[in-house]
Amino acid sequence: MYYIGLMSGTSADAIDAALADISSDGLEILDYRQYPLAADLQQALRKISLSSSVEEITELDVLTGRHFGQAVVALLKVNGITAQQVRAIGSHGQTIMHLPGATPARTMQIGDPNQISSLTGITTVADFRRADMAAGGQGAPLAPAFHAWRLRSDLSNRIVLNIGGIANITILPAAHAGEVRGFDTGPGNTLMDAWIQQCLKQDFDELGRWAASGKVREDLIKLMLADNYFSAPYPKSTGKDHFNLAWLASFTEKTGKTYRKEDIQATLLELTAASIAYAISTSAPETEEVLTCGGGIHNPVLMQRLQSLLPGIAIKSTGDYGINPDAVEALTFAWLARQRLENIPANLPSVTGAKNPAILGGIYEP
Repeated sequence: MYYIGLMSGTSADAIDAALADISSDGLEILDYRQYPLAADLQQALRKISLSSSVEEITELDVLTGRHFGQAVVALLKVNGITAQQVRAIGSHGQTIMHLPGATPARTMQIGDPNQISSLTGITTVADFRRADMAAGGQGAPLAPAFHAWRLRSDLSNRIVLNIGGIANITILPAAHAGEVRGFDTGPGNTLMDAWIQQCLKQDFDELGRWAASGKVREDLIKLMLADNYFSAPYPKSTGKDHFNLAWLASFTEKTGKTYRKEDIQATLLELTAASIAYAISTSAPETEEVLTCGGGIHNPVLMQRLQSLLPGIAIKSTGDYGINPDAVEALTFAWLARQRLENIPANLPSVTGAKNPAILGGIYEP
């Protein structure tokens, strides 16, 4: 059965689209592509904040949904597949708010699934996070269930590390000897992306070159790593509502110093690497392998720093085990769509902190 998974990350630069044949015990990846969002839509999505108006948010909800639907149409065309051959689309949408610690806890992803199902003629599953939150969970991360299904080993203690805008880990004990755990470790690319967008008008720091040209400022990194999020117990999840440029400014103001822009970028890269390494060494010291995925895998400076902070642990790519590291999150939502249509709970209470397993997502028929 063909399924399509869609998502757009915190960088809001493109739609990740994966086409896969998924059964109860098998996964064949047929295609994965990225479809850039229009420049004006990118800018509007990046400007959304807690003070944005209902009018702005609802307009972007429709426009983003249309872009998601158009991405599916393009994906089907290039693969010569009809809508009738696809059982469902799983769409994560674009997260514009994630406040699991608020009262009440809440999250919001936009990209109207009604637009997607209407444009494509395919059943669409969306709104995956809120059922877990209704059960008392964080609503994130959701990928650990997929990681456990496809990447768990009988022979080695593994972690799957996704470095997207936010970084998260899935702890997979060998031989199914322990429960799956996982949580957001903190910023992945989001602060580095936001800083280079503000300073150099570039979407991201290609190959980590700008960070490599700077020097880590020890006074600044020490203050950043003292943020309570890093030492908080899991289950926990976070987003750019917490880790943003205002958060960064609070620390630069505290030191009262002026820093070179490239030094701040170098310090932000160190923050990502150090917080990931801390999370792994404290929560899963028995780890033997780290399988990485997400955009951060393409930053060699970041990956080299991670390896230096995690000596004795083999840092690999999910690609070494047959899953394109760029496609993992989109594939997760294709798989979650299947779980929803089969009425199979797909959250992991050991990860999210939910009181019970929950069936995730709402179904939108064309």
